[in-house]
Amino acid sequence: MSVLIIGSRGSQLALWQANWVAGKLRTLGVESRIEIIRTTGDKITGVPLAKVGTKGLFTKEIEEALAAGEIDLAVHSLKDLPTELPAGLRIAAVPEREDPLDALVGGRLAALPQGARVGTSSLRRSAQLRHLRPDLILESVRGNVDTRLRKLDEGQFDAILLASAGLKRLGWEDRIAEQLRAEVMCPAVGQGALAIETRESGEAREICGRFDDRATRLAVTAERAVLRALGGGCQVPIGAHAVVAGERLRMRAVVADPDGTLLIADAAEGDASEAERIGEQLGARLLESGGRRILEAVYGAPIPEQHK
Repeated sequence: MSVLIIGSRGSQLALWQANWVAGKLRTLGVESRIEIIRTTGDKITGVPLAKVGTKGLFTKEIEEALAAGEIDLAVHSLKDLPTELPAGLRIAAVPEREDPLDALVGGRLAALPQGARVGTSSLRRSAQLRHLRPDLILESVRGNVDTRLRKLDEGQFDAILLASAGLKRLGWEDRIAEQLRAEVMCPAVGQGALAIETRESGEAREICGRFDDRATRLAVTAERAVLRALGGGCQVPIGAHAVVAGERLRMRAVVADPDGTLLIADAAEGDASEAERIGEQLGARLLESGGRRILEAVYGAPIPEQHK
């Protein structure tokens, strides 16, 4: 069996994730090596991601290498992966999910004083935070997790919002001051989950398929169906969080004005085997209850017909 080449971004967290997959492959007796690929999102560091407005910021170049046969598999944070994959590629596995919730570092939400400076690079987080605490001052913070923590420690912010999963994977769980419940801060679609992407056929797909976790796969399928129904990109604050318990799936989703003045939320529950349908129907309800108005205001034009 040949050595499999894993494509990954070069950030500390991305390499942790790629090495985790390499470790899983070793348990099957499969050797691998990691190829670092710099993506558009890695090159654009001085601009908030929402202003770039391009899907696949952290995946496009890696997927191009995968399609060209330069790598055998790609390891992504699932929340970075667009809902539509390039022809010839597929998600071979979604391993068991890490904690999907958002976390505050530096202080608890209720304890932050009026006018406190909070750092976040996410439009979804900032919109929901503005809805909850319009008195806070929100500022953009980019960089790796350790860079953001350093900026907090230097006093540039009173608190920062990060994904719990990244903090836990990198050993900084003790920095978490408060985890925000999904009812308070709805997570990003796929947050905390990894996607192992391969070509449609070949040994990498078959091998990686063994790492798929059914409950996680169903949960993120429902979440991605919401995002697809809303036609969501990084310019619109959209969150979705699904949990599978036994054969039941429960989920909540939100779409918000970037300024946080209007937030539409809804929930759904059903048979987990119908995850995609549940997500699609929830997305459609969000559109009809005000989501379409938000989307059209953000994009400045009627939303595409397939999302109506």
